Amino acid sequence: MEILSNTQHKKSNKYNLNFSMNKIPDSELILNPDGSVFHLHLLPHQISDTIILVGDPSRVDMVSNNFDRIDYKVQNREFATHTGIFNNKKVTVLSTGIGTDNIDIVINELDALVNIDLEQRVEKKEHTKLKLIRIGTSGALQEDIDVDSFVLSQYGLGMDGLLHFYKHEFKEEAALLNAFIEQTGWAAPLNSPYLVKGSTQLFDLFKEGMHTGITATACGFYGPQGRRLRLDMAVEGLNEKLTAFNHNNVKVTNFEMETSALYGLSKLLGHEAITACAIIANRIKKEYSKDYKATVDKLVKIILKRLTD
Repeated sequence: MEILSNTQHKKSNKYNLNFSMNKIPDSELILNPDGSVFHLHLLPHQISDTIILVGDPSRVDMVSNNFDRIDYKVQNREFATHTGIFNNKKVTVLSTGIGTDNIDIVINELDALVNIDLEQRVEKKEHTKLKLIRIGTSGALQEDIDVDSFVLSQYGLGMDGLLHFYKHEFKEEAALLNAFIEQTGWAAPLNSPYLVKGSTQLFDLFKEGMHTGITATACGFYGPQGRRLRLDMAVEGLNEKLTAFNHNNVKVTNFEMETSALYGLSKLLGHEAITACAIIANRIKKEYSKDYKATVDKLVKIILKRLTD
């Protein structure tokens, strides 16, 4: 297996993000004996500045099988990473597992790899911007979004609460969020929602041929997404309220479990992020894909082509 040299990432001076030369304690930035970041087990030269994120570790192979070559393979727990070359471009694909808690780990550790001097344990003076493209699966919340189609998330709607542990203020999204709270009558005991816009640059790159709108990010698969098995719901009719929401023709298109944290953390840390989902179920028509893996594979090929054309 050929090993890539430790090439320089693209630099930007736009984001200083409270730059500090204070040393980060061992307990806050945990490194493995080889100097790699704790959960991902990665070293800085083992990633590209263009990173495809998938949930399922087996989906990493689905993406990297398209590469011209693979230079690094690293795995720890559910976090599998392959970095290689596709169409003369260095690309990384990394599995996050399920949920915003895992996104918190992945985005913070990826940012540490490029924006913290791991040996000195201090923030770098120059900021490196990552391009983060999530390829996921999702359930549609609008009747006209067919199973096996694609949704590109213009906004991530956080129903999970993660971003409230970080200082944030997203002024651009305030009017849309306020309209959502008012129209849905959002209230306790649910988490206070937050709304984050994805990367405009990446949105424009991938939007052709895809549905667009707000992706609702839930903190679970069953109750938080309105699935009733044996337990009653704390809030009745939540999914219907999500489907009915409309503000200046912006609607809630789909449910999944990662995008709000990806968008929020990426924006706060100065990275570009977008989510493209294969629709494997329509929650309104109660339909499910007959071969969702083929749909995901088609989406993977579209993303790789548009990234490198």
